[in-house]
Amino acid sequence: MPKILVVGGGYAGFYTAWKLEKHLRKGEAEVTVVDPLPYMTYQPFLPEVAAGEIEARHAVVGLRRHLKKTRVITAKVTGIDHANRTATITPDQGEPWQESYDQIVVTAGAVSRTFPIPGIADNAIGLKTIEEAVAVRDRILTNFDRAANLPAGPDRDRLLTVVVVGGGFAGIEVFAEMRALASSLLKLYPQLRFEDTHFHLVEAMGRIMPEVSLKTSEWVLKDLAKRGANVHLDTQVTGAVDGNVELSTGEVIPTDLIVWTAGVMANPTVVRGSDLPVEERGRIRARADLRVGSADDIVDGAWAAGDVAAVPDLTGKGVGGYCVPNAQHAVRQAKLLAKNLVAVLRGEVPREYIHHNLGAVAGLGLYNGVFQSGNIALKGFVAWCAHRGYHGLAMPSWERKWRVIGDWWHNFWLDRDNVSLQTVQNPRYVFEEFAARPRPAAAAPAAPTAPAAPAIDPKSVAAEKSGAAPAAEPVAEETPAKKAPAKKAPVKKAPANSASA
Repeated sequence: MPKILVVGGGYAGFYTAWKLEKHLRKGEAEVTVVDPLPYMTYQPFLPEVAAGEIEARHAVVGLRRHLKKTRVITAKVTGIDHANRTATITPDQGEPWQESYDQIVVTAGAVSRTFPIPGIADNAIGLKTIEEAVAVRDRILTNFDRAANLPAGPDRDRLLTVVVVGGGFAGIEVFAEMRALASSLLKLYPQLRFEDTHFHLVEAMGRIMPEVSLKTSEWVLKDLAKRGANVHLDTQVTGAVDGNVELSTGEVIPTDLIVWTAGVMANPTVVRGSDLPVEERGRIRARADLRVGSADDIVDGAWAAGDVAAVPDLTGKGVGGYCVPNAQHAVRQAKLLAKNLVAVLRGEVPREYIHHNLGAVAGLGLYNGVFQSGNIALKGFVAWCAHRGYHGLAMPSWERKWRVIGDWWHNFWLDRDNVSLQTVQNPRYVFEEFAARPRPAAAAPAAPTAPAAPAIDPKSVAAEKSGAAPAAEPVAEETPAKKAPAKKAPVKKAPANSASA
């Protein structure tokens, strides 16, 4: 039975395995998914998770729960030797092993792309994982608690200042959602005012959201300005040491939260560890039918899709001739890849991927959004409804859909849950503080010291062997302050009739 190895359980990987379960006949192939995480993250919901509008666990899809016929391995793929059809699987615990396969599907996704800017690696956080979204939310809530106990001043300003780097869809959505979250918190903190909160967006280009028209992006800028946002266009971050964000304009913004959304790059661990062809931007080179290779060359038994793959955009609208790395392409490519892989196994011809983008939609906080399709642009509440409607339907499986819709429904009546669980990162802190510990053992009493043996004079030993009397040792004379006269001992007279000795 052919073995299909899917590298990565994100968008493209999950949907590929999900659809393979549907299209493969019983016993036709064995499917294995390898990913360091046991779930797929629905990334369009990360801004809403960061704003407390969706429960974090509801924005992920458990691989083992929804892939009933697929073998799931929670580990990393650290090497691909396609020439020998083997992959190196490295778990968190235990020794790595070689996994053989007949067909490999590389869908390892992308990670945040950063630049060697001082302080960014130490102080910033991305927005590619559910853990990052939860950390952002907890940091905002915790900082409000801390700021409420401080007088007005630099320390309080730093806690209430947020900087987002990157003005694409991801950056704008999380920026707007965090701004909405902060505004909603003010009613719970009478010590704080709206003017005390500071939100800054830094974008290197002269505009935001290149996926929509210039007119629509300008409307978004005006809408954010009304809500107290500060947008810095044509500006770059030059430093972030100790949380002090330095801009190319010379401005310095002290902050306790830096969110980095300025681009992504293909997963370097998988790309660098494989012998598959790679294009100039570090992505695996793929054909339009999603097989690895070029238009003139096919790598037999290898497939790629999603953010890790450079898939030609046959519509002519892609960047550099390739599909842009987003969720729309990843899901649609995965669905076609599953069909094409099954077709090849059955000796049929695969189809080429072509998708005409129907539009872009973004949420800008509660009851506010933007939608662009061609020359049609929707703004405000209608666009927000379109955003939630689209992503609510796009969430895989009805079980996940109902959980997300339930969160929206409860928040509509009960408001969002504004409790920070930042201490969950150190869950044992209370237990450790009060846990009884054994007392240190008492020191054992010191053993009595034996008297030192008298020193042996080698001269005495030599004299003793020769039969000579040992030489008398010189005695140092004491010099008294005044020498006393010596007393004579009394002489005892013997009786006259005694015999003399």
